[in-house]
Amino acid sequence: MSMKSPTVRHRRLGRELRRLRENAGLSVAEVAVQLGWSVSKVNRIENARIALTPSSVSHACDLFGADSSTKAGLIQLCKDAAVRGWWTAYHDVFGGSYVVLEADASVIRTWEPLLIPGLLQHKEYAQELIRGGRPDLGASDIERRVAARMTRKIHLLGPNAPTFHALVDEGALRRPIGPSSVMACQLDDLLQVADRPNVTIQILPLAAGPHIGLDGAFSVLSFDPEDPDVGYTGCPGGDVYVEATDQVRSLRVAFERLIDTCLSPEESTAVIAEARSEHDRP
Repeated sequence: MSMKSPTVRHRRLGRELRRLRENAGLSVAEVAVQLGWSVSKVNRIENARIALTPSSVSHACDLFGADSSTKAGLIQLCKDAAVRGWWTAYHDVFGGSYVVLEADASVIRTWEPLLIPGLLQHKEYAQELIRGGRPDLGASDIERRVAARMTRKIHLLGPNAPTFHALVDEGALRRPIGPSSVMACQLDDLLQVADRPNVTIQILPLAAGPHIGLDGAFSVLSFDPEDPDVGYTGCPGGDVYVEATDQVRSLRVAFERLIDTCLSPEESTAVIAEARSEHDRP
């Protein structure tokens, strides 16, 4: 069973099966022979590149000598990982696995130097942005992409919302995306969301000069303590996922340095409000 978008549960399952195999003193090759799998399949399972059935998890646990409690827990984890998320309804819109990881994250840190971050975009702002960036799309395709983006936003505002910390360049507040009325709605929305207890928005002022964030946008997703962070950056050439510990650490350090360059949340709110007031002028 192939898998394009591994979830945090898939990653956790693969990691636990690897731990059990190593504790049992078995090599990947030995497991492949005992279970009738290929070496490639074992590696892909442990690296969350292929999904498993509950029966396969059961056979692996028996081989590794897992106790009944561990076995039952991993079988349930396998079943939970197979549950279809809301994003599957938009499989034609979301090409990568970022939105899958985002839905499982407990903390989302994002730096955006050009635009209002996707999770903070107002419907009309997103519509103008997608229309301008994808002139090849018809009206129905644009609306579908907007709907998908707004569904992502519901996750940020819902009862089980993650902690969201966004660092945004001041230029994103000033860059006109659509008519003035659209920017007014977007900045009003930003001010409202900034009041939510799980959301922190900080603005990096234009006067800051050269800084570490000029290489481009990036995000760092954090999960439960036992699940490692994942870094992400997107570009026209495709999505890049950063999982190596030292590289993720570098992104976290870059984010912390950007915080030091940004205005405080209170000062940032004042800058957003000032940018919003410009749209009331004749």
